[in-house]
Amino acid sequence: MKIIIAPDSFKGSLTAAQACEALAAGVALAEPEAEILCVPMADGGEGTVQSLIDGLGGSLVRCEVQDPIGRIVTAVYGITDSGIAVIEMAQASGLTLLSEQERDPIVTSTYGTGQLIMDAIDRGARDFIIGIGGSATNDGGAGMAQALGYRFYDKYGMDLDRGGGALSGLTSIDASYVDPRLKECRFTVACDVDNPLLGPNGASAIFGPQKGATPEKVKMLDMALARLSACIGYDIAETPGAGAAGGLGAGCIAFLSAELKKGVDIVIEATGLIDKVRGSSLVITGEGRTDRQTLSGKTIYGVTNVAKSQNVPVIVISGSLANGAEELLNYGVIRLYSIMEHDMILEDAMRNGAVLLKSKAEQAVNEFLNCRKG
Repeated sequence: MKIIIAPDSFKGSLTAAQACEALAAGVALAEPEAEILCVPMADGGEGTVQSLIDGLGGSLVRCEVQDPIGRIVTAVYGITDSGIAVIEMAQASGLTLLSEQERDPIVTSTYGTGQLIMDAIDRGARDFIIGIGGSATNDGGAGMAQALGYRFYDKYGMDLDRGGGALSGLTSIDASYVDPRLKECRFTVACDVDNPLLGPNGASAIFGPQKGATPEKVKMLDMALARLSACIGYDIAETPGAGAAGGLGAGCIAFLSAELKKGVDIVIEATGLIDKVRGSSLVITGEGRTDRQTLSGKTIYGVTNVAKSQNVPVIVISGSLANGAEELLNYGVIRLYSIMEHDMILEDAMRNGAVLLKSKAEQAVNEFLNCRKG
């Protein structure tokens, strides 16, 4: 019997690799003869770097870059054994790097994300996976592009300052100073929203307020991104996902020739999950909290779709189950488990996550085997 273990991380408790180890230990107790294959997963957000390095082999790289307001911070990204650079933009340009008072998308920039890309290029990487969730920025990726050598000019031929507000004075973009190695690179961007760049459903209106934009600033930022869109030279504003991460989705398409894809689909492809599930008897997946949002393209939903396409049953073992989790039973999941007992305190469950996962996996597989016999 071949059993695939493919969970996401249990945030605040276990990495995806640690969750795999705990689940595998429980499976081995229930079925010592099983062939167990662990595939740490992620959905393109926080934890993607660690999951892909754990799953594919590789190393973490620490690099000094500028944060959204220009301070020097140490960011971490990964390079897999096969040479794929895995970057989470939030490491350099994320909202969590700023205090509430510092959040202002008029001035924040993705420059540090471009520095991460350049560092990886210097180390020989030419294939990139970039997660763009959690941004503090609304500059359409202009800051990232500036770090790669693009020049942004105002009507006087002067270089623009960084930040989303500066783009209101943009009149032209010069690519003649871009590092030539960029043409050798391939970029895949994890993007799980389909918002356009501009308008009432665009980057500024939908995501700007959470980054500190007042209604007046939202209007200013939307007009600034419209200037960027016009100067890019082709219609990018309505491209699904262009508005992701304050327009970084558009910037990745325009300045990196990137392909935008669902984060979990990128991880599924990178880990070869489809081939690994083929011929298996059971897939076990899980996450910290499973609810209706899981169906919007998170890890469990992606893993379940892979298994369902090959008629392989799925068991979900999560930290907790909330409203909407039961809808997964319509997508090939045969049983849902939570490691939280009725009288258990959340902090205790998180602290003892590995032990609880191991126990629940043993129970789940025993019940699965008993059902097969029955």
